[in-house]
Amino acid sequence: MNQHPDTVDRRLSVAPMMDWTDRHCRAFHRVLTRRALLYTEMAVDQAVIHGDAPRLIGFDPAEHPVAIQLGGSDPETLAQASRIAAEFGYAEINLNVGCPSDRVQSGKFGACLMREPELVRDCLIAMRETVNVPVTVKHRLGVDDQKPEATLFEFVNIVAQSGVTSFTVHARKAWLKGLSPKENRDVPPLDYALVHRLKRERPDLEIILNGGLIDLAHALENRGGLDGVMVGRAAYQTPWILADADRAIFSAANPVASPIEVVAAFRPYVEDQLSRGVKLHAVTRHMLGLFAGRPGARKWRQVLSSEANKPGADWSVTERALQAVECAPDGRIGPRGALLRTAS
Repeated sequence: MNQHPDTVDRRLSVAPMMDWTDRHCRAFHRVLTRRALLYTEMAVDQAVIHGDAPRLIGFDPAEHPVAIQLGGSDPETLAQASRIAAEFGYAEINLNVGCPSDRVQSGKFGACLMREPELVRDCLIAMRETVNVPVTVKHRLGVDDQKPEATLFEFVNIVAQSGVTSFTVHARKAWLKGLSPKENRDVPPLDYALVHRLKRERPDLEIILNGGLIDLAHALENRGGLDGVMVGRAAYQTPWILADADRAIFSAANPVASPIEVVAAFRPYVEDQLSRGVKLHAVTRHMLGLFAGRPGARKWRQVLSSEANKPGADWSVTERALQAVECAPDGRIGPRGALLRTAS
């Protein structure tokens, strides 16, 4: 088995989220935080092997640190996909054992693998033997009628036999029958205490908490003795929560001081993508929540949503949306339009 040092800093990460954390989203989040670990959407192993890998899993080095999440349940296939992913330069390869969707279940991967810890172990062994970057796993407390107080610890103990030492735990069970994927994100109750107990019983493992964390303060409040926290929907729907992450989590300087600065800093990326034929909406859809809770936020969303997908939409759409927000450089509300133009 390959021996590779795990130098990835997982004190804060942004969760892999289907249809959300694509390369444009990650580029946007990287403007807000230089240090948080970013994850791709889940990529199915077969698609990575047989599909258009550059389109599917390609990324810009500026996104680093960035990890890829793979879905699958065959050790050999996952090993092949891991090799391809490692060649692209990802800092980490993560195995999905948490997604509850019907499509994932039909492919025998995702949360249903909580019932097969030996298979998960074997998959991770094959992945680790193939690559020289860290391999990790993200999973639930359990599924359906499992009793997490017992099965969570059994699962982790067996899977850890693979040599994987980093476990990101979504602190809910998954109900594979009777609940939709959306409901599985809200209905099963959170049990942070069980994740903390797991860390106490396995102090040798890196345990990351995921699930229901609404902002940095909430994440830090519940981190306790854990090794890190992973924020999901809150980072997408209210991305400004990431803007203080570098200071609060990593004791580093924050890269931006206001949402206006985020827009200005993101402009070169957006215009570069437009020059490559990417539609404006494909990039700016990830920015809709940037001004959440501020005056003008609704108009910001309306302009971007209604105009960014029109033929020929360019950066001027973003400027029109910004005019509705009117933020001063220091973050106070007030008339402002020049900053975006002078910062470019």
